[in-house]
Amino acid sequence: MKILFACCILFLLLACNAGKTFDKAEDAQDAGRQFIRASLDGDYEKARFYLLSDSVNLLLISKWQQGFDQMDRDTRQNYREASILPISIRAINDSVTTYTFSNTFRRDTTTVHIVRRNGEWLVDLKEILNAKHP
Repeated sequence: MKILFACCILFLLLACNAGKTFDKAEDAQDAGRQFIRASLDGDYEKARFYLLSDSVNLLLISKWQQGFDQMDRDTRQNYREASILPISIRAINDSVTTYTFSNTFRRDTTTVHIVRRNGEWLVDLKEILNAKHP
């Protein structure tokens, strides 16, 4: 009985680790593109992979996911079919880049910061909170 229980636990642990794997971003532009595409597709596991993990960013991405999940099926499909329209990709310094974009479904302009932490390029959404709205 103990052996059966141990086998079940081992199987569950292996199943939990069998999730998707993603490639690290090659540069800031790649991180931004991967994050934006994942967000448009509703693939929030992948979006989180390219996100700087801190409490504010995790809260923001959770809100984005809730909003996406509450959209009707046609709207979600329109986002999935949308193309990313980069407007400006600008290096602030060697570890911060701004990525301003819109998409072909909704023409709203959004700017995210992409930061290099421990050699990895990751999206930092907090700048959205600091954006001034006219």
